[in-house]
Amino acid sequence: MTAEMVEKEQASEDSLWDYLLQTWRELDAPEGWRAEIDEGRIFLVPPPHAHRSGIAEMVQHRLYRALPEELGIYQTLGVHVAPLDRLYVPDLVIMERELIMAADPEVSDPMDAADALLIVEVTSKGNARDDRTKKYRAYARAGVPMYLLIDRFDTRGAMATLFTEPNEDGTYKHSDPVPFGKPLSLPEPFGTALLTDEFPV
Repeated sequence: MTAEMVEKEQASEDSLWDYLLQTWRELDAPEGWRAEIDEGRIFLVPPPHAHRSGIAEMVQHRLYRALPEELGIYQTLGVHVAPLDRLYVPDLVIMERELIMAADPEVSDPMDAADALLIVEVTSKGNARDDRTKKYRAYARAGVPMYLLIDRFDTRGAMATLFTEPNEDGTYKHSDPVPFGKPLSLPEPFGTALLTDEFPV
């Protein structure tokens, strides 16, 4: 492969990402739906089931009790996984308020996933596999320090797993899985435990 071919391929990839991002910005998705970019395509994700929304709200409520003042919890916030040119809209994103407030109010660009401190995904039947595989690898590649996967459809039974210490190869060094019904400890800066016994299955 020549240098010219590499440059053309890179330009083509950059152009595709720019096109997809511009389309994402302008997309008028139905209310409650989320648009995500994955593998060079835009996907529409349907509104979550009430149980999924309920779990996300319980996690948010618990985190707010322990959250340092400089951090915020955001729903429906697009995050860009730069190493893979993917764009996801997690159930919850925890990051510094200062970064959110510094975003350009005239452009609805996603935030850099690398700036998130914690990302939370709650599975549904239709997306459980992606949350366990694609998004797990993407958040690790982006360097997200903590990924909380709340998986109601795990083959072992409903589980909450905290992944920490991301690797550039798209894995996390540590995982702490607990079945629903047992508390899951979250390290600093949260310093609290999620009470999973209240999560609906």
